[in-house]
Amino acid sequence: MADASSPKRATRIEQHNDIAVITFDRPEKRNAMNDLLIDELDAFFSKPPMGVQAVVLTGDGGHFCSGLDLTEHGSRSPEETVYHSRNWHRVTDLIERSGLPVLAALTGAVIGGGLEIAAATHVRIAEPSVRFQLPEGRRGIFVGGGATVRVGRIIGADRMREMMLTARSYGAEDGLALGLAHYVVGEGDALPLAMKLARKIADNAPFSNYLMMQAISRIEDMPRAEGLFTESLAAAMAQTTPGAQEGLRAFLEKREPKFR
Repeated sequence: MADASSPKRATRIEQHNDIAVITFDRPEKRNAMNDLLIDELDAFFSKPPMGVQAVVLTGDGGHFCSGLDLTEHGSRSPEETVYHSRNWHRVTDLIERSGLPVLAALTGAVIGGGLEIAAATHVRIAEPSVRFQLPEGRRGIFVGGGATVRVGRIIGADRMREMMLTARSYGAEDGLALGLAHYVVGEGDALPLAMKLARKIADNAPFSNYLMMQAISRIEDMPRAEGLFTESLAAAMAQTTPGAQEGLRAFLEKREPKFR
């Protein structure tokens, strides 16, 4: 039995065979991010459970995540805020580059830090209720979880600046056009589609998935020539693996590959 004095967890984690579902579980605060939520994401992605091949992030209570819990933020010194932001960067880097494909089933608020977490995932599915927003200008603060890099690269620095200055909110369809979402679905359909796509992705060759998670965003950071050379190295590594051999056999035999 759990100790009644222990703090309530900020997430629920369920494992469905080789797919893990992480649910943000602070519905009374629209799943605002506190330090506990960051710590739980850190613990999961630092050492994922054995056998997990894909991860789905979602939020309880109709919202994905409404951003930083400002009741914690207001009491930090400048030095503490820098350390907090850098830790947040480390954890979102883990989400992006742990080697596990991560899908986000988005509903309601995808605001501030919630958008920063979503931008670190690899497949984003939005329901009609979604609102993408960076309202830091109206709060007198600045993004600290990687938005200037991840969100800025998705929608462009110019549009992100306007988004922050005006606290403009984008719905699901606009988010799809901008690249903040990859899919738009009906109400209640984001999590089922995320699970369906997670199943498809988990059935890929694991090392091929790993290279996609590790190489593509890094190549984006490289000059053209270095990026092309790194692509050649990743291709050479992938095509000499047992997974590549099975994929080729399956293609020639006109059947689905069985990588594990």
